[in-house]
Amino acid sequence: MRVAFVCVQNAGRSQMSTAFAERERAERGLEDEVEIVTGGTHPADEVHDVVVEAMAELDVDLSDRTPREVSTAELDACDIVATMGCSTLSLDTAVDVRDWDLPDPDGKSMDEVREVRAEVSQRVSDLFDEVEAALEDRAE
Repeated sequence: MRVAFVCVQNAGRSQMSTAFAERERAERGLEDEVEIVTGGTHPADEVHDVVVEAMAELDVDLSDRTPREVSTAELDACDIVATMGCSTLSLDTAVDVRDWDLPDPDGKSMDEVREVRAEVSQRVSDLFDEVEAALEDRAE
């Protein structure tokens, strides 16, 4: 199964989502079954400092990550695409696109970024509950 996390700059919410998804995938033993894609339509030069700092509080290091551009073709090959509320992508109808409509953490206070981080973490966990169930259904 292929899951993507996308926003315009790929420098905040989608980076947090990807890191939480990588953790969920590892904790659930789904490394061989779930591919994670992330990117932006107009990527920034670097992950927002406030996001790097907020994730470091949870021992998640985003300091070495670089925002990247993602193509519509890459996303069309996904099963699920979670956008953060800022995407203008139009994807194939076979793709399950979910707009999480999360506030951009760039320029926000650390308390506001922590709120976004908590919401992202919960949504990723909920999504992986669905992914895990779908994989079990496929196996039956």
